[in-house]
Amino acid sequence: MPNLSFVSPTRNSPWGTYLSQIDAVEPYLGSLRRWVETLRRPKRALIVDIPIEMDNGTIAHYEGFRVQHSLTRGPGKGGVRYHPDVTLEEVMALSAWMTIKNAAVNLPYGGAKGGIRLDPALLSMKELEKVTRRYTSEIGIIIGPNQDIPAPDVNTNGKIMAWMMDTYSMNTGATATGVVTGKPIELGGSLGRVAATGRGVFVVGREAMRRLNIELEGARVAVQGFGNVGSIAAKLFAANGAKIVAVQDHTGTIVNANGFDMASLLEHVAQTRGVAGYKGGEAIANDEFWDVKSDVLIPAALEGQITAERAQRLQTRLVLEGANGPTTPDGEAVLADRGIVVVPDVIANAGGVTVSYFEWVQDFSSFFWTEDEINVRLDKIMIGAFKHIWETGEQHKIPLRTAAFTVACTRVLQAREERGLYP
Repeated sequence: MPNLSFVSPTRNSPWGTYLSQIDAVEPYLGSLRRWVETLRRPKRALIVDIPIEMDNGTIAHYEGFRVQHSLTRGPGKGGVRYHPDVTLEEVMALSAWMTIKNAAVNLPYGGAKGGIRLDPALLSMKELEKVTRRYTSEIGIIIGPNQDIPAPDVNTNGKIMAWMMDTYSMNTGATATGVVTGKPIELGGSLGRVAATGRGVFVVGREAMRRLNIELEGARVAVQGFGNVGSIAAKLFAANGAKIVAVQDHTGTIVNANGFDMASLLEHVAQTRGVAGYKGGEAIANDEFWDVKSDVLIPAALEGQITAERAQRLQTRLVLEGANGPTTPDGEAVLADRGIVVVPDVIANAGGVTVSYFEWVQDFSSFFWTEDEINVRLDKIMIGAFKHIWETGEQHKIPLRTAAFTVACTRVLQAREERGLYP
């Protein structure tokens, strides 16, 4: 099959990483292999120009993307990120991982993702609102409560989702709360959504540790990325007896062999917007983070962090992928050789999309659940999905990522086969 003409992936680039994961799972798909090429091609990719008038009267243009990788099992679902390094290839890979993630936990969604190439720190709140509203209008032709449902991702939040929902609603002439998830509670958001991804990382991590005979009490945990996902996962691990011994974010890296006092660290980060300068730990060079001894490492920042060189240095037993695509194929090969278990992103961080699904269901029914109900349902889905993936891995004697892809790709391709090709 010819390669796609509009991207030029390398082995360790985002789309190249995804393609290598599909290559790895192909031998385990049986008769469904005849359909596997559909996984290597996004169904739809939209690139939009976003012109806005800046506060100083000049006109600025930004690149925006929305990619729908697969709509076979339901409407597209996936976040929108604002970052200066966003590219079409990155958004394609993230949308494909959403296809796998949704199928791995058996949600009735396909995979989608969006992004705008900008640094939100350089825009005023009014400029950010203009960008968001224009972007939503431009991608409005392919999103909707039954078509594709965006959500928060890197540098986006409930406020941005509120602007997106309002813009879509104004353009369609009716309030459509179900067009996005991760909204403020007042606009049909769900309790438990903000903490959901970090909670999912903890729940799946706890299950993996039990199977690997790693005691949770006293376990040393290192966390890269201390935003919504990393901080909540760290908080839950600490609350259940683990020690958070290293944290890295965009401001720096801190360590404490005895474990951080999480309450004071979280308070410091809330006040200063970063871990740098925290008095309860020792600052080290960012690159030394990869040498810290731990039992569990949680990469919860951006993709492509665990390279072959860093994987060789890691002193840990378990990698829990809180971010999307944080381990490169070369890095993964080194970890496998060294016997370090990787719980892949498509199950480890699926808590966020699971509670996004709950939010979507609640919006449609206009009936909302308590946070306890949401957490019970979330834990049940995450534990059941992880158990199925673990057993698939043991059955075929394959790594957990290949097992997760086997479960997910089988579901997607079975649905593809049942639906057939139109026309």
